[in-house]
Amino acid sequence: MKRLLKNCRIFNKEGGEFTGGILIDGGVIMEIAENIEDSGAEIMDIQNNYALPGLIDMHCGVCEPGFESKEDILSLSEAAARGGYTSVCGLPDTDPAADNKTVVDYITNRGREVSKVNIFPLGCMTKGCKGEEIAEIGEMKKAGALAVSDGDKSLQDADLMRNILLYSRMFDIPVVAYCEDANLSRNGVMNMGDMSVLLGLRGIPREAEEVMAARNILLARYTGARLHIPLVSAKGTVELIRAAKSMGLRLSCDTAPRYFTLTEEKTAEYNTLAKTKPPLRTRDDADAIIKGLADGTIDAIVSGHSPETYESKQAEFDRASYGFSAIETAFSLCYTALVVTKAMPFADLIKRMSETPARLLGMEEKGVLRPGADADLFIVDAGAPYVINARNFLSKAKYSPYDGREVSGQVLMTIVGGEVIYESYSNRA
Repeated sequence: MKRLLKNCRIFNKEGGEFTGGILIDGGVIMEIAENIEDSGAEIMDIQNNYALPGLIDMHCGVCEPGFESKEDILSLSEAAARGGYTSVCGLPDTDPAADNKTVVDYITNRGREVSKVNIFPLGCMTKGCKGEEIAEIGEMKKAGALAVSDGDKSLQDADLMRNILLYSRMFDIPVVAYCEDANLSRNGVMNMGDMSVLLGLRGIPREAEEVMAARNILLARYTGARLHIPLVSAKGTVELIRAAKSMGLRLSCDTAPRYFTLTEEKTAEYNTLAKTKPPLRTRDDADAIIKGLADGTIDAIVSGHSPETYESKQAEFDRASYGFSAIETAFSLCYTALVVTKAMPFADLIKRMSETPARLLGMEEKGVLRPGADADLFIVDAGAPYVINARNFLSKAKYSPYDGREVSGQVLMTIVGGEVIYESYSNRA
């Protein structure tokens, strides 16, 4: 059916904005202009709020198959829609792991059956994400995997990493390689620094991330492969990537809101809700992340959604699980921390969360608002602030270190393929 969104605030190609309409038909954007009339379309009054291309999450724990008690595809999709996400790339460390065509097909088909948003699987770099043997990368790409990764497991074997990068070139597929040197991290549970000393907990030094990032960058340089470094958290990693990009490498990276909106101080009093991988770092690191986002060193922002059961978080800090629910709060946190503070123009933030992830993953008709593109978009009220209430999350993981924080940039509506899949207010004329 046809839908006409009227009174939308829309960004133009130059980053400016105008007020106009968006005509959608058959899941595709047909027209964007200041004045559109179509008597056969359902009229939706957007009430002078922003209409933006749907967010695309490159790094998200889907948990199905195998870990449905933490999250499943349906609950994830509902949470994603509430957060303004229209496409989600699921990490492959499921059970069974997405290291073959069968599991990739299952995730894709299951997404089509029950998900409200687009679900795109990532395939494993190594069989079972065990870091021992290369997975069937070509087979998984044919089945629809957009990139290969071992999730939040860092591949320690440099020779195997080199061979994966060489093999990936045959398929021109990105290798998403989490960076942590196990010999340096040595079972640490939080950032190594004053706070870890105060709490008496084993620390993970920044060097654990930086050394592994440097190794992978060098291997990418020698192989010419497409390397993507996820969840950048350390100042030194930003500096390494900035230098590497000046050499013209096929290199990209992302970070998550927690690495520029929180610091290790959040772990005070053994707050396990703030236990995550990589760990929360210092204010100096967070400032470097913001600078890297502003100057384009960091290409994309992901949610870093890593749901765990609440019970697994209510344990001694050493034993508590890593991660927390993040996909419903990511956009608002980014908008508040980067746009409201004028660290980054609004249009640039949207590129980091929509257009750039789509480009990196080869999704040509997503992440943009233009005629002919998929009608995946969301509506945002950039005005009045609201308070995050984790108990109302649609995710199964109803907890957050941001619970009670006031933020701006509330998602009012999410549209996928021209269909309204989430709506928090009435806007039909």
